[in-house]
Parts: sequence; C-alpha cells; structure tokens
Amino acid sequence: MTEPRAPAEIELARQRAMAVGVAGLALCGIGLFLDPVQALRSWLFAFLFWVGVAIGCQSILMIQHLTGGLWGLTIRRILEAGSRTLLYVWLLFLPLAFGLGRVFVWANHDALAADEHLEHAVHAKQLYLNVPFFLGRAAFYFLVWAVLAHLLSELSRRQDAGWTRTTARRLRALSGGGLLLMGFTITFSSIDWGMSLDPRWFSHIWGMLFMVGQALSAMALCIILIARIGDQAPLARAALPGTVHDLGKLLLAFVMLWAYVNLSQFLIIWSGNLPEEIPWYIQRLQGTWQAAALLLLLVHFALPFLLLLSRDLKRSARMLSSVAAMIFVMRIVDLYWLVGPELHAPGRSFHWLDLAALAGIGGLWTFLFARELQDRPLLPIGDPELEEALGHVG
Repeated sequence: MTEPRAPAEIELARQRAMAVGVAGLALCGIGLFLDPVQALRSWLFAFLFWVGVAIGCQSILMIQHLTGGLWGLTIRRILEAGSRTLLYVWLLFLPLAFGLGRVFVWANHDALAADEHLEHAVHAKQLYLNVPFFLGRAAFYFLVWAVLAHLLSELSRRQDAGWTRTTARRLRALSGGGLLLMGFTITFSSIDWGMSLDPRWFSHIWGMLFMVGQALSAMALCIILIARIGDQAPLARAALPGTVHDLGKLLLAFVMLWAYVNLSQFLIIWSGNLPEEIPWYIQRLQGTWQAAALLLLLVHFALPFLLLLSRDLKRSARMLSSVAAMIFVMRIVDLYWLVGPELHAPGRSFHWLDLAALAGIGGLWTFLFARELQDRPLLPIGDPELEEALGHVG
C-alpha cells in the first residue's frame, strides 16, 4: 500500500525557508564585508544551533530504534529528515575553517602575544588546540554523523520496501553503537566549537549540556510539526491524543534533565570557587547576560515545567506545540548565553549579524529538512510495529 506523501504545508515551508535563507545569507555577505570578525563569530553561533537540531534528531532517532513505541514511529520520518541534513552541514563549516583566527582566540597569534596569561593557558593545551588537529577532528565528526545518517536512512528505505528481521536487527545494532559514537562526537565537538572560545575555562559537564539541549530542540521541533500536519493523512492515523501525550511527557523529561545538568554545573563550579572557572559565571551573571539567565530560569524551565504537568495540555497537540515553540526559541537564548560573551566585544551582548546568520543558516537548513521530509512517506509503512501499535491503541 502506498501512503500519501508530505502535505502541501511542507512545500510551502520549503519555499519560504529558501526565501528567508537567501535574505539572511545576503545580509551575512554584507556583514562579512563590513565586519568580517563579527560575521564569522555570528556564523559560528548560528551553525552551532542549527547543526545541533540535526544532531538531536539523529540521537532521538537511534533511541527510538532501540526502544520502539508509537510515539517514535509517529515522528520517525521527521527525525530521519533532520538527520539526513547532516550529510550537508559540513559545507556550513567551511567559512569557519578558513577564518579560525578571527573566531578562536587560541588560533590568533596576535591575541596570544598581547595576553601573557592567555598565551600560557593555550601553550599548556597546544597538543589539543592546534589548527591541523582541530580541522582533523571536525572532519571526523562530520564523517561519523554523515555515515550514521546514510546507513540509518538506507536501512529504513529497505524496511519500507519489505520488512525483514535482519533489517530490524541491523537498525537496532547500528543505533546502539551509533549512540556511543554520537556521545563521543557531541562531547568533543562542543568542546572544540564552544568551550575553546575561552581556552582558560573548562567544565566536565559541557558535553552533556549540548547533548540534552540538542535533543530538547529536536523534540520541540517534532511536536511543532505534529501539531501542524498531524491531522492530515497519513499522520492522522498515529498522531492520536495518547501519542501526543507521550511526546509531551518526553518533552517534560528533557526540560527537567536540562535544568538538572545546568544546576549541577553551576553548583560544582560555584562551590569549587576556582579562579580559572568562576569568571565564566561571573561574566554571565552581570548586565544583559544576567537578564538572559533569569529569562532562561523562568521561561526555559519554570513555566514549561508547570505547564507540562497538565495532562490535558499534553494531550492537546495545539497547546503542547505552543509550549514546544516557546522552548525552541529559548534554546536559541540558552546557546547564546553559553557562547555569546566570547563572540562579542567586551560590553556588547548583541549584533544584528547574529539574527542574520540565524536566518541564513536556519532558512537553508529548513529548506533541506523540508526537502528530505518530502522524500519519504510520513509514516514508516514497512515497520510491522506500526500496525501493531495502531491496533493496540485502537
């Protein structure tokens, strides 16, 4: 049986995303001419966010293959489309690769020469923080993500053509080993592209912050899409109130985990009170960054937590998507709070290029995502668990 393809809303979103992406990239081009340093730093911020969404999709996809359940079958195609964008994101890294010295202080010899303490800190880590090794690690991350995305996609395509126990077993095996690789690459890529912006600072929980944040972004995106197109064929068969409820519970779990990991890092660093660690928080608890921290506490955790305690809200796709959209926006604020102070001149907390880069990369990523979503049926029609789960719910 052939299932209907993506609804017309996906094609409309693809067209609009391309328009937004072109406009954003044009503004980034102007910014690169006017202020090349800030343009590349803003590009890094946008790159981290949108690539993080794709990584989150791939991570949740592999969790779903290992755990099963109708909740995962309902959003599997969304997750697969997001993960397949990892085949192309290495292209977005090229501007950063050619402008490392403008973005990362450890790669800027003039900045090191002007700051003796910074030079000493970088010298102690030079076996890790050097340009050839940095670029080699980046190539390794992109290779791992692309290979996993390709293999997961191809096995899923075979499953659509005709389910076999061997294909299902390979999907689970690939997901089990793939999650280990994802944990490794997410941790070190977040260190390379985020923590090394300030080479004097370090945190053992930094990688976990990015893992949880990326998964939260991906889950929020899935819920938003389910609310948008879940009442149309073929998703209407699976996007039932009980399924939406399960997605809402997962969203609540990720929100709580995000708060736990952030609080753990804060308590460990604050209680340790080490001179090489505490300035990172002091900078982020003053001025505009302090306001952003309070906003994250209230709107990224407290308000979503209270709202998601409601069973009725979690069973309504429309109301749940409103909470998910709020969290998705706050994910941008959270990442901005984590890396923003190192991406701007002292005393400055915002630049118009930040929004331009978000729009440019976001539009391009959304275009690719929508195109990939149109490529497959919106439900995994070859998976026997789908009919079994639908029959059980019925």
